[in-house]
Amino acid sequence: MVESGEVNPQKKFKDWYEEAEKAEPGLAEAMTLATVNASGMPSARMVLLKEANDRGFVFYTNLDSKKGKELAENPKAALVFHWKSLKRQVRISGNVEPVSAEEADAYFESRPRGAQIGAWASDQSKPMDGQFDLEKKVALFTAKFGVSKIDRPPYWSGFCVIPSEFEFWEERPFRLHRRIMYRIENGEWSVTHLFP
Repeated sequence: MVESGEVNPQKKFKDWYEEAEKAEPGLAEAMTLATVNASGMPSARMVLLKEANDRGFVFYTNLDSKKGKELAENPKAALVFHWKSLKRQVRISGNVEPVSAEEADAYFESRPRGAQIGAWASDQSKPMDGQFDLEKKVALFTAKFGVSKIDRPPYWSGFCVIPSEFEFWEERPFRLHRRIMYRIENGEWSVTHLFP
């Protein structure tokens, strides 16, 4: 059954997310991010949601990381939230846009100082000889910045997944789970109930 009209999956996500923040033992904001490279090979990893708003779902990363490069080559992504304590899952997919420099600066400034130094010290996704390589770079940047303000590295920023599709999944007895799909069509969300 397909319905359309006044539906708001972002509001439904917000309601579920608020419940997850109370019920989930830790990291309700953890989400799987799936990307695809230029040759079509997918990869997935866990990242942390930093903002969910009417525009979309924001996370931050090193732009030279594997995910940063894949999103530059193919700016589309899928997200999965799984809240085991609530027996719920949300899947989201859509196009990806970079956040503004102002947004990235504001978020970077809000991070703990150790995380700011880590952003400078880590050549994310590149090979290293051992843990000492990272520790040495952390010490180097700790000494370099001293007590001064740490500016955002030029290769560190954020992305916003602009949703074009949501699927809300709830566990039900006998594996008769509830699945509801929302898709954007002609500027409006349509709703489809799916067999489990």
